[in-house]
Order: sequence, then structure tokens, then C-alpha cells
Amino acid sequence: MANKRDYYEVLGVSRDSSEQEIKKAYRRLAMKHHPDRNPDDAKAEEKFKEASEAAEVLMDAEKKSAYDQFGHAGLEGNMGGGFGGGNGNFGSIFEDVFGDIFSGGGGRGGRSQVHRGSDLKYILDLDLEAAVKGTNPKIKIPTQVECNECLGSGAKRGSAPTECVQCAGMGQVTARQGFFSIQQTCPRCRGTGKMITDPCTKCRGQGRTEEQKTLSVKVPPGVDTGDRIRLAGQGEAGANGGPAGDLYVQINVRDHRIFTREGENLYCDVPISFVDAALGGELEVPTLDGRVNLKIPSETQTGKLFRLRGKGVNVTQVRGGGIGDLYCRVTLETPVNLSRNQKDLLREFAGESSDKQSPRQSSWLDGVKKFIDTLTD
Repeated sequence: MANKRDYYEVLGVSRDSSEQEIKKAYRRLAMKHHPDRNPDDAKAEEKFKEASEAAEVLMDAEKKSAYDQFGHAGLEGNMGGGFGGGNGNFGSIFEDVFGDIFSGGGGRGGRSQVHRGSDLKYILDLDLEAAVKGTNPKIKIPTQVECNECLGSGAKRGSAPTECVQCAGMGQVTARQGFFSIQQTCPRCRGTGKMITDPCTKCRGQGRTEEQKTLSVKVPPGVDTGDRIRLAGQGEAGANGGPAGDLYVQINVRDHRIFTREGENLYCDVPISFVDAALGGELEVPTLDGRVNLKIPSETQTGKLFRLRGKGVNVTQVRGGGIGDLYCRVTLETPVNLSRNQKDLLREFAGESSDKQSPRQSSWLDGVKKFIDTLTD
């Protein structure tokens, strides 16, 4: 006894440490010095055994009490010959501490085979008008639902699944590798713990069948491409009585022939004539709420943006913002199919025009001239 180290010193814990702290200390040392991690290292193996012996004592209330009062002498006859003699509860203490790692979290009762159903995704294509104002379409989706013939058991009506003989209904089998005890999914029943000898003819023993399901989707005003709507419990049915998954409806807004959308704002191009651009005028432009008049001031240049407040997208319900605007971009349209008289009038107009009436053109031409001059110098 005189040659043995103090068990608290071995594990590096204090005498008032909790069982959880002792277990944590042992876990760290055992993983570090385990023989499988340190092959042909006698010193590591000895440290592993020493730590396991200390943990067995300090994690047992009766042994710990005797050790605290009398030291190693208080354990004589109580350790079954000690670890060195090979009669200690060596495998048990290791399995108790590491069982949550190697059993898959299932404990002695095995891993539960009740599984939640898979989530599903549905792409919902919408016109811009429906996305902006909201809609309530009906969709059809293929999904796995509980078999109404066998009520999800997978067994033919009038029969029932039987307990798997290989895993005794646990769904897992235990394989030992040295000091490790590893639980694996039972290969016979594939983890269900049950065997179906007379399967349901409708679902072929799966407990689920595929159906087309019609659902109503409430699409709030203001949704945009990429937004998702979650329908809880409308995904695939769960296995072995597990809850159903969810259905995620993903929005895709089709391109519009007039408007483009950027967030809460809408944009459209408005072609105007040469005369309207030069003299000004008033045009009817479309919005999602109908037509409105847009006043074009004289001498308007192509590409100018006109803002119509509050004629964009209301995103209050989906993003917590407000109502966007509509931006109309005017584009000057060159007249075509001119008559001889119209051409003569334009030539006459051009003859009376000055550089001051085309400032951008004059500035551009001056820039071109200076550029060419630098090339010829």
C-alpha cells in the first residue's frame, strides 16, 4: 500500500470534487493513456490502469468513504485483488464513463428509432402582381404519408411486427473491442427493433405511401424571389410514429414585361417623343394600381428618372418596412418613317440650331478634338 499514489493526486482533483468532476478528470486521462492509443508503451498502460483504479474507488460512494477515512488500507479485501491482479471492475468503470460516446447516446435502452419526417421544398412561381398584392394559391405536392391500411406499422392488417431476435427489440447490437463497448445499428432489423413477417400489401412494409396532397398557401403582400413560407407539419410523415416534417414554399417571381423590381421599388422605361422631350408634356404611365399622369418638363434629357412616391411595393408584412416608389426612366425615341416634308423641317431646324442648344454634344465633340490633337502631337 505504501507505494500507491493518492487517488485524488492521480486524477488531479480535490477531495471535495463532485462525481461529475471526477468522471471528467478520468475521461481526460483515460483517453490520453489508453493502450489502443499508445501501443507498446508500458508506461502509458500503467498510468491508464492507475487512473482507472482511482476512478473506480472515487466514483463509488462506499469505497470513497472507506478510502477517505483509512486511505488505501481501508480498501483491503474490497477491491477483489486490485487492478493489478486483474479482478477489478476495470471494464465496468470504463463503460460507465464512456458509454455515452460509444452507445450513440441511447443508454442501455438502445437508440430510439422514432424519426421525424423529412422537410420538403416547393417552388411557387408568381406573377409580379400576385407577389406585390398577395395571393392564396392551391398547390399539389407529392409526399410520403402514413399508410392508412396498416396505420404506419408496416404489417398486414390483422398482424403485428414481432421483436427482432438479434437485438431483442433494442434496435442496436453491442460489439466489444478490447475495453471499448460499441453499439451499432442492428443489421437484421436496421435499427427498428422489429421484424415484419407479413408486410402490408399497400405500403410493402414501409408504413408510408406516396400521395398527391393539395394545400392552400397564404402568400402575404410584398414577397420577393427567394422568400420562403413554412407550412409546419406538411412535410413527409415520420417513421415509427415520429412527427411529420415541414414544407417550405420558396417564392420565384416571374419577369414582368413592364416593371423590374429592386427591393420595395419598381422601375419602368417610358419612351417619349422628340417633341415631348423638347417642349414638355403630360403622359399616362402604368402602375400596379392603374394609370397615372406623369408631367414631362421641357428640355428633358433621355435617361432622366421621375419618382412616383408610394407607387412601389408594400413590404410591411414581410420585411417590416414601408411602401416603395415607382421610378420612371424616360428614353428618347427617334422618329421613323419620316415624310419628305418632315425631313425638310428637321433640316431647317438643324440649320437654325446652335451649340448652346446641344451642350452635351458640344462638350463631347470638344473632348474628342482634344484627344485627337494629343495623338497627332
